[in-house]
Amino acid sequence: MEFQIIDQQAWPRKEYFDHYFSAVPCTYSINTKLDITAILQKGIKLYPAMLYAITTIVNRHSEFRTTLTPDGEVGVFSDMIPCYTVFHKDNETFSNLWTEYHPRFGDFLQAYRQDLEQYGDIHGMEPKPGTPANTFPVSMVPWVTFDGFNLNLQNGYNYLLPIFTMGKYYTDQERCLLPLAIQAHHAVCDGFHVCRFINELQELISKEETFADA
Repeated sequence: MEFQIIDQQAWPRKEYFDHYFSAVPCTYSINTKLDITAILQKGIKLYPAMLYAITTIVNRHSEFRTTLTPDGEVGVFSDMIPCYTVFHKDNETFSNLWTEYHPRFGDFLQAYRQDLEQYGDIHGMEPKPGTPANTFPVSMVPWVTFDGFNLNLQNGYNYLLPIFTMGKYYTDQERCLLPLAIQAHHAVCDGFHVCRFINELQELISKEETFADA
């Protein structure tokens, strides 16, 4: 993992960043429905499959890897790792786990299973130590489907990374649809970028070869 400071004087986005970060601070969310029929037909566990797919597309585009240093400088991570929630039924709390990303789904799935086996039953916010800086949050609320979902962050205007939330999937005319909410910061990510992300994510999870090595 590398982190590169952006030369803002040569950055084509500088004017837009200054506007939506300082002049008119703006975050937003987009809600969509993904067709996950191909995943379910393969009998693959949905959560790790979606973690892999989301991270794959995040790592394609710098706007989803842009963040601030503690000193307030803007930079881009070379790659990102998903940090995801695990629910504890016994006391109705959750933990945040993270799993190293691997380009092959089979390798990522193995790493995910190992993390879940080692840390999944440990209570507390962060049972797996050493959370890297290049993580982004993903969560799932599998108990209810939704048409809209929005996070209200007190310090959200200083948080540039995307946040992903999935809901309960449902069937519509033989298609299985998964609600997905994407929270983004307008300073680094426009509607165009989020729409491209959604289209590429749908294409990836529908491809026969994406999860072929599961």
